[in-house]
Amino acid sequence: MSLGVSAQLQQYYRDAGWLNGLGHGALTRAGDSVDWLGGLYAIQRQANLPIHVGARTALGLHGQAHYLEVNMQSAQLFAPATAKLPAWFRNHDWGVRLELHNTNFLPPDLGLVEVQHKLFTIKASGAARAMMECLYLAPEHFDLVEAFQVMEGLATLRPSSVQELLEECRSFKVKRLFLFMADKAGHTWFKHLEPSKVSLGEGKRSLAAGGVYVPQYLITVPRELASP
Repeated sequence: MSLGVSAQLQQYYRDAGWLNGLGHGALTRAGDSVDWLGGLYAIQRQANLPIHVGARTALGLHGQAHYLEVNMQSAQLFAPATAKLPAWFRNHDWGVRLELHNTNFLPPDLGLVEVQHKLFTIKASGAARAMMECLYLAPEHFDLVEAFQVMEGLATLRPSSVQELLEECRSFKVKRLFLFMADKAGHTWFKHLEPSKVSLGEGKRSLAAGGVYVPQYLITVPRELASP
């Protein structure tokens, strides 16, 4: 991407065939093949924008489930409410559909990890945060039954990290669903959580028409999830 040199020198390098333009404000070295993760690396490291890989895409990077592929048709990115993707990144044809979700339901840096890609690392949600981001998108943009299938595969989460995320989470829907699914999955780490410290708010929340109400977590879920 940008090499930190003057516009005149950049143009000289381009005329000489040493650099190629990727879009307004972004350059690549001639011969380099840059994918969307390489572009995101530039956004994170050079532009210092708080945008990270999240939800299903982050889980795919972690290999948490065999059916969650890294090279899928869409890339789910998360950022605080005011952050925007640079035009050069947004307008470039990366071969994937970019989905930026602006939300403050979790603190921007909590639960993020570094993921190796080629010769660099990018910031992505750890498995617990990625699971919560999937639930944030549910049920409109992420199927609840599929979400539970993902939760079943998260057997090695650290209770302390999960606890902190739950206590800092501002979405009652996410907290209710996460605790319900973790409880139903029967993971060992769930037994070490302190649900009494997690506020679930008040009032019932229906997340499935014709579903089953779960009084412990104040939610109505699909019938497929309500059975023991």
